[in-house]
Formats: sequence, C-alpha cells, structure tokens
Amino acid sequence: MKKFSGALAVCLLAVGAAYAADALESGLPVGEEVPPFNVRDITGPSKGTTLCYRCKFQDKPVVTVFTRELSDSVKDLVKKVDAKVGENKDKEMRAFVVVLTEDPDAVEPKLEKLAKDSKLASTPLTIVEGNVGPPPEYKLAKDAEVTVMMWVDGKVKVNQSFAKGKLDKKAVDNLIVETKKILQ
Repeated sequence: MKKFSGALAVCLLAVGAAYAADALESGLPVGEEVPPFNVRDITGPSKGTTLCYRCKFQDKPVVTVFTRELSDSVKDLVKKVDAKVGENKDKEMRAFVVVLTEDPDAVEPKLEKLAKDSKLASTPLTIVEGNVGPPPEYKLAKDAEVTVMMWVDGKVKVNQSFAKGKLDKKAVDNLIVETKKILQ
C-alpha cells in the first residue's frame, strides 16, 4: 500500500508541475487596483476618439479582453461577453476589448467587421497602438495571446491568461461563468 501511495503522490506532483509549467501569468493579480489607461475606440459609442474606459466605467462590473489576435475563439468570447452584458444591464455591467497591435490600420476594418457580423450592442472594440499599450503595471505578458480581467469597485476579481491557441470553447464558457464574481 505504501508503494501505491508513494506512486500516486509522485503522479500528482508531476501533474501539478505540468500544470504550473502551462500556467501563464499576465495582467493584474486578483485584488489589485485597476489603473486608468487610454484606448482608441473603433466600434463603440465613442468611435474615433481616444478615451479611458476604466475611468468612464468607474466602479461598475467590467470585463476587459486584451488580445493580440482576433482568432475564432476570441470572436466567440466577445460575442458571449456582449450577450452577458446585455443580460445584466440592471447591474450596470460593462465590457470592452483591447487589441494590442503594431498595425492598427490592418486591424481596424477587422474590428468593424466583427462588430457588424456579431451584432455587438454593448462591447466597444478598441485598439492600443504599438508599444504604448496599457501602463506597465498591467503586467501583460508578451507570450499571452489573450488576457481577460474582470473587476468591480476598481479591483480585479478574475484574471485568466492564454498562450497562443490555448483559448478554446471550454475556456470561453468558463470565462462567462466567472462573470458571476463581478455581478454579486
């Protein structure tokens, strides 16, 4: 029995180590204050202007998706977040998407198409150009293709990050479930 217990412990440690190796840290830790930063609104109510959605949304429950690519999974996430915001207008839930890009001219028409095709009603799609990005204290990892942070009362409640190709349907569905943490 001791051999079995020892073997089981080794297996569990190996799985834990593998999970830790896959874990990607990007963005503000849970509990941290969310600092302001500016984005250029491409599809939202402030289309064509630069503004701070963190400032505008203040202490409301907010989902922010930082992404480097507009993969099918990111598009699916954006549609589902937009629907969740629509379902929670009474709680003043908000969301916005921030595309981190070196080529805003190439991304802009893609964002406009995504908003139109997905019939986004409540989620502005924005751009942060070049290396400017959000303030360094946002700690967005270069190898994170997607970082999703959710906050309420100005403090992070959820932070999940995904390397290239790791945001799948299960992860998208889990992120939507996690919105309950900012809607309580």
